[in-house]
Amino acid sequence: MEPVTLQINGATHRLFVAPHRTLLETLREDLGLTGTKHGCELGECGACTVLVDGTPTLSCLTLTVEASGSEIVTIEGIGTVAHPHPLQRAFAEFGAAQCGYCTPGMILTAKALLDHRARPGSDEIGEAIAGNMCRCTGYLPIIRAIAAAAEELP
Repeated sequence: MEPVTLQINGATHRLFVAPHRTLLETLREDLGLTGTKHGCELGECGACTVLVDGTPTLSCLTLTVEASGSEIVTIEGIGTVAHPHPLQRAFAEFGAAQCGYCTPGMILTAKALLDHRARPGSDEIGEAIAGNMCRCTGYLPIIRAIAAAAEELP
């Protein structure tokens, strides 16, 4: 077992993990942060995307020990029911979430884009979310939601 210190959604977590344990397993199974979805385990769907030091990261391919000392943001860390993030509001308003499985990873990927590019165009949005697979919406509602949320952010 290896000691790790994780900064997750503003809280510090000190724990011991097996060297082969993925960040996805640690988030879901050890810390109860089940908003991060368990998808393909191959890095192909994006359902497990979290932000590590502001960068969209596939938690199924990242070892927990690799993330030690990094700032990690999960979907639980960007808004609340009472005060949702503009992306969360826009996804609901534009019907960008149907089954919802891809939504946490999609929103975090979009957040990383909007943190670096205030008003991205549709092509930029499409390129940013290209690693996040959605089988329900056909992507247009997602792109529209991200563009609308961009208008709300400073």
